[in-house]
Amino acid sequence: MDCYRRSLENPEEFWDELGRLVDWFKPWDTVLDNSNAPFTKWYSGGYLNACYNAVDRHILAGKGTKVALIHDSPLTNTIRHVTYQELYDKINKLAGGIASLGVKRGDKVVIYMPLIPEAIVAMLATARLGAIHSVVFGGFAANELCTRIEHAKPKIIIAANCGVEPGKIIPYLDILHNALCISKWKPTCNVIFQRSKILTSTLKEKTDLDWDVLQVLGEPVDCVPVEANDPLYILYTSGTTDKPKGVQRPIGGHLVILMYTMKMIYGVNPDEVWWGASDLGWVVGHSYICYGPLLYGATSVMYEGKPDRTPDAEQYYRIIEQHRVVSLFSVPTAFRVLRRTDPDCECGKKYSLKSLRSIFIAGEHCDLETKGWIEKTFKVPVLNNWWQTETGSAVTATCMGFKHSLNPPKFTTGLPFVGYNIKILQPDGTECQTSKLGRIVLKLPLPPGNMSTLYGNNELYKKIYFSKYPGYYDTMDAGYKDENGYIYVTARDDDIINVAGHRISTSSLEDAVLRHPDVMDAAVFGVPEPTKGQVPLCLFVPRAECAKSNVKVAAEIIQNIRNIVGPIASFRLAAPVHGLPRTRSGKTMRKALADFAKNELVVLPATIEDPSVFKDVRRALQSLGYALNTPEPITEKNDLNQ
Repeated sequence: MDCYRRSLENPEEFWDELGRLVDWFKPWDTVLDNSNAPFTKWYSGGYLNACYNAVDRHILAGKGTKVALIHDSPLTNTIRHVTYQELYDKINKLAGGIASLGVKRGDKVVIYMPLIPEAIVAMLATARLGAIHSVVFGGFAANELCTRIEHAKPKIIIAANCGVEPGKIIPYLDILHNALCISKWKPTCNVIFQRSKILTSTLKEKTDLDWDVLQVLGEPVDCVPVEANDPLYILYTSGTTDKPKGVQRPIGGHLVILMYTMKMIYGVNPDEVWWGASDLGWVVGHSYICYGPLLYGATSVMYEGKPDRTPDAEQYYRIIEQHRVVSLFSVPTAFRVLRRTDPDCECGKKYSLKSLRSIFIAGEHCDLETKGWIEKTFKVPVLNNWWQTETGSAVTATCMGFKHSLNPPKFTTGLPFVGYNIKILQPDGTECQTSKLGRIVLKLPLPPGNMSTLYGNNELYKKIYFSKYPGYYDTMDAGYKDENGYIYVTARDDDIINVAGHRISTSSLEDAVLRHPDVMDAAVFGVPEPTKGQVPLCLFVPRAECAKSNVKVAAEIIQNIRNIVGPIASFRLAAPVHGLPRTRSGKTMRKALADFAKNELVVLPATIEDPSVFKDVRRALQSLGYALNTPEPITEKNDLNQ
C-alpha cells in the first residue's frame, strides 16, 4: 500500500527510483512531462536501448553462458537452448546485415515469423539499430498482412519461409509474396529465414535475401541510443473491439515497468525459468516472452505447439518438469482445452510439477470451474490479472512480489497495480457506489509503459480513449470495485445484457453455466425480446462422453441459472454447439454471436481462430428461433486509417 500510495501521490519521486532498474546512456531530464495530456511523456531526455538492456548488459556482467531462450517445438520434434552469448552473437550479425541494407534509427521493420528464436533475434536486432519493429502474427493471411505493411511502411520485411501447425505447413513466404503483390507499399528487401529442416523455399532474386547470406554482409554494430519516448514497436490490435489499431509503445517506461513486474507481480528470480505461453504476435508475447524475461536476465520458454494436439495433452506437464518452469502465464482457454481433452489429468500424472509455484491467467474471463480444475491439477495458486494491448502490462493483479494473499476473492482480477488510479463510472461520469457495475476508467496520467499514441493517428487516439470521460483513459471494459479495493472485470462493456432495465454481465451467467459437470465451454450473449428488450441466450459445448441428451443438459443449465442467478436473468434459451468463435488470443466473440442471432451481416476479424464454427452456430440458433435469415459471415478487409 505504501508503494501504491507513493505512485499516485508522488509519481515523479516513485518512478525516478524505479527508472534505475534499467541502464541508460544518458539519464533523463524530467521524470514526468504531462504538459500535453493525454500524450504523457516519462523519462524525457533520457537515452537508452532495448537490446542493450535485454542482452548486452548481461554479457558484460559475465552471464553469457546462461540460457536465455528455450525453444520447445513438439511440432518439429526439437528443443533448442540459446544462451545470452549466442543470442548476442546472432543479433549482432543480423543487425549488421540489416544496417547494410540501410535500416537506421526510426525506420520500421515488419517481422512475419512463427514462434522461433530467430523472431526474437529479428526484434532485438531491429531495436539495436534504434529502428521500430512491427511483428505480425503468423496466422494472418495475405490481405491482413498487406494492410499492416501499407500502414507501417517498413524499410524491410524479415520473415520465415514457413510455420508449422498440427498436420500442416503454413507457407509464410507465399503469403508474404501474395501480400506484396497487392500492397501499395513495397519494402526495399525481404530477409528470409529458411527453416530448411521443414521446407526449403525458392526465393525471388529481385526482392528476397537469404538470412544466412545477410549475416556476412555487414559489420557488428553498437547499440544506438534512443530517446525514452521514441517508439520501440508498433503492434496492431484487433479482435472484438474495433478495426485494427497500431499501438505505439515508448521504449523507456516500457522497459522499466517490465523489469519491475517480473519480480513484483510474477515473483520470478533471474536464475529461474519463466514460461509465457503466448505468441510474439500478441502483446503478452512482446512483454513476457521477449522483453520482460530477457531484461530481467531470466530464462524464457518459447513453446511452438498447442495445448492438446502436438501431439497430445501431455505437453504442458512435460515442459514444466523438463525445463523446471517456476511460473506459467497463459489464457483460460488453453486450460479449458486440456480439461476437455483430459479431464482427469491422466496425461499429467507421470510428470512432476514440483518446480511450479504459480500460474497466471489473463486475456479473458476465467470461470470458477476452470480455475478450480487448474488449481486441483497443477496444485499451485491460479492468479488472475487484467490488462490490455494498450497498457502493455498488468493494470490489476495479485502480486507475488508484494506478498498479496494468494487466495483473493472469487472472480477478482486483483488489486490495482502501482500507478493506476482506477475508477468505476456511471454513463453520466459520476462514480459508482461500491460493488455497483459500471465503466472501468483509469485516471490520468497513465503510468510508464502505456502506449504513447496510435501510430500515425493522434486524433483517433484521443477520440477512442479519452473523449468519453475527460481526464480518464476509457478501458471500454465493465466491472466493479469491492469495499477492499479489489477490481472485478466482468466483460467488455458491450457484453452487458440489459434485461428489462437490469444490467447483467455475461460472465456471471457463463460462470453459472460452467458449473454444470457436463458443460466444457459456453458463451452467453443478448438477443432481442419484445417485452424485456433483451434476454440471454447460451451456446454450450457438452462434455464428449456426456451420457445425457442435449435437451436434458440444456434444461438443467436453465434451472441452474434460475437457482444461482435468479429469475431476474430471464434465462430460458440454451443450445449445444461443437465449438465457439474465438479470436486467436482467446477472446469469445459474443458481439459477433449476438449480431448473427439478429440476422445481421457479421464481419469476422482477421484474428478469428476458426470461422467454420458459424455453420453449427447457425443450426443451434435456428433451433431456438434465431438467425433464420442471417447471411454468411465474411472476413474483414481492414482499413487501418478509419
